[in-house]
Amino acid sequence: MEATPEGSAEWSEPGLYTVAPGVHRIPLPLPNDGLRAVNVYALTEGSDLVLIDSGWALDEAREQLAAALKGLGAELGDVSQFLVTHVHRDHYTQAVALRREFGGRIALGKLEEPSLRMTADPDVVPLIGQIRSLRMCGADPVADELVRVFEIHGRNTEASIWERPDEWLTPGRRSVLPSRQLDVVHTPGHTAGHVVFDDGAAGLMFTGDHVLPHITPSIGFQPAVAEMPLRDFLDSLRLVRGMPDRRMLPAHGPVADSVHARVDELLDHHAQRLDVIATTIVDGAATAYESALRLGWTRRQRKLGELDVFNQMLAVLETAAHLDLLVHQGKLALLVEDGVRRYSVA
Repeated sequence: MEATPEGSAEWSEPGLYTVAPGVHRIPLPLPNDGLRAVNVYALTEGSDLVLIDSGWALDEAREQLAAALKGLGAELGDVSQFLVTHVHRDHYTQAVALRREFGGRIALGKLEEPSLRMTADPDVVPLIGQIRSLRMCGADPVADELVRVFEIHGRNTEASIWERPDEWLTPGRRSVLPSRQLDVVHTPGHTAGHVVFDDGAAGLMFTGDHVLPHITPSIGFQPAVAEMPLRDFLDSLRLVRGMPDRRMLPAHGPVADSVHARVDELLDHHAQRLDVIATTIVDGAATAYESALRLGWTRRQRKLGELDVFNQMLAVLETAAHLDLLVHQGKLALLVEDGVRRYSVA
């Protein structure tokens, strides 16, 4: 597989795409996922090879990664280090699988440790934190369906696919190749320990799921539930907006010319979303579930019931994150009754 210039094909098409000298984008497949693919970035210098993110541990993803690396004259075992933006399986698990077979070091944001510890615990029921949160949102129908569809009960049968990284990342500059340094920037919100990697010399930022070109990421989707993930996410967007602008190298979607331009769009989107969600409470909704039922979802403005149960879960929890921020801002009041969080005009 030969490297082709960035922008020469649909972003999710398998291949090896040169973004900048020594930087190559490799889209890898996702199973039954609306995101279609996840971008892994190969950083090269001579025979040195580092990957930013790794993909989902799937046979097809492994094969496509191996084919792309062959275009660089490299093999899977040549990866010396995986720098992972966050602990979600489409970014982390293939690194674990490849480390077991070939070695190579994995580095992950320090504040992902609580969620990784829970995910790797065979006695922790998958999605149990989200199910509890859904019930607090008044969303028993979604919680019940989630339990039914995913057969959530007993022990975590996937715990064995999760392992600790070799290094917990903290903010600061690090050398990743002889002539390439990256700044690790902590950007919580999507997850508590999400990081982006800033390559100031090359004018590039590897934004993971923090800044995406076509969608806004889910907020706070992790086993260890965050206190106020939307506040964290918006603060992280403003942090990145205050840095010098870069070309955006996202985890999902095509490379874009400006991180700042997309951050501005995301901040505007969430400001508008806060207003719309506040209006649902003014109009009579009392819980996050009732609010989510009144909202439109996706670009097609679909109703909550038109989404699959996993995305219903994300929608309700995102609505709750907005409502809790409105309470924090003093615009709504919160009362917990019988374990359910109820909102009213302040």
